[in-house]
Amino acid sequence: MIVGIPKEIKTDEYRVSMTPAGVHDLVTHGHKVLVENKAGEGSGIQNEDYLEQGAEIIPREDLFAQAEMIVKVKEPIAEECSLLREGQILYTYLHLAPAPELTQALLDRKVVGIAYETVQLPDKSLPLLIPMSEVAGRMAVHEGAKYLERENGGRGILLGGVPGVDPGHVVIVGGGIVGANAAKMAIGTGASVTLLDVNLPRLRYLDDIHGSRLKTLMSNKINLMESLRTADLVIGAVLVPGARAPRLITREMLKEMQQGSVIVDVGIDQGGMLETSRPTTHSDPIFEVEGVVHYCVANMPGALARTSTFALTNATFPYALKLANEGYKKALTNDPALRGGLNVCLGFITHPAVATALDKEFVSPEKFL
Repeated sequence: MIVGIPKEIKTDEYRVSMTPAGVHDLVTHGHKVLVENKAGEGSGIQNEDYLEQGAEIIPREDLFAQAEMIVKVKEPIAEECSLLREGQILYTYLHLAPAPELTQALLDRKVVGIAYETVQLPDKSLPLLIPMSEVAGRMAVHEGAKYLERENGGRGILLGGVPGVDPGHVVIVGGGIVGANAAKMAIGTGASVTLLDVNLPRLRYLDDIHGSRLKTLMSNKINLMESLRTADLVIGAVLVPGARAPRLITREMLKEMQQGSVIVDVGIDQGGMLETSRPTTHSDPIFEVEGVVHYCVANMPGALARTSTFALTNATFPYALKLANEGYKKALTNDPALRGGLNVCLGFITHPAVATALDKEFVSPEKFL
């Protein structure tokens, strides 16, 4: 198979979808790998590193024209969609539920779109989302702490406090991978940390791990509102696989929060958990609504590109190799987890959560296998 690795061109995106080690393994298995010029530069990987492992460096248009499978990090933007062609495999994060225009573009191009974020193992874990959720969860505390500084619009709070002064209060909504990693980092700062989730066994687990350093609450409107009133930093970490993130915080709720408090909405890729959220970029990351600072960067791990590239490709590459070795029909047939990643195929939506979110027809993946 001919595999294409384009340079990411979304604003402030520096990750790359494959390392030289991945190129080596693909070439060893008899595949051809095309890499766009300087695709890895943002992650500290040079053209020569790919060439040494057998890749070819070619222009973007030629790469898209020749490749049978395009492996990316982020969803394609308009100029990339125009280069896609019928039957071409697109293997990347897609986040289609809140993106009707992108979904329609992929349907019109009749690509085979396999989304990292909906590949799901039998235990319901999301192996290709976990690495970036780990990065984003840990990073959320760093970013939140930065924007709590007065000069950045925040309350002027040091999360850990100092002797004789209360620490900051961090509220984490969601106890999954993002929330658990955010809790670990927030506790490490010395902050007072509250985590809310609707999953009682998950709360028990986190309570067992962290003990008295973490306050756990069942997530409901009353508990959430009471927590928000005293929060200095709120981290939104809710996720429904493949679907739009539930909007748990309204504009009216913001009015009850402290002026200069900060919300980091990690779930903005899936639409965000705030009524007032909208995607931002690393170069223009924040905005203010009702006196509350919103941080809604849609590709948070992109700022930590080298760490994120290697963490992501550790997880995504085995499936990329499987797709290259077997072709998508055989690979999806043989691997139910990978089959869950099929979001669009040859003009149809093939993931139920995406179809429901966009109010469109769902067609079972089995029809195409």
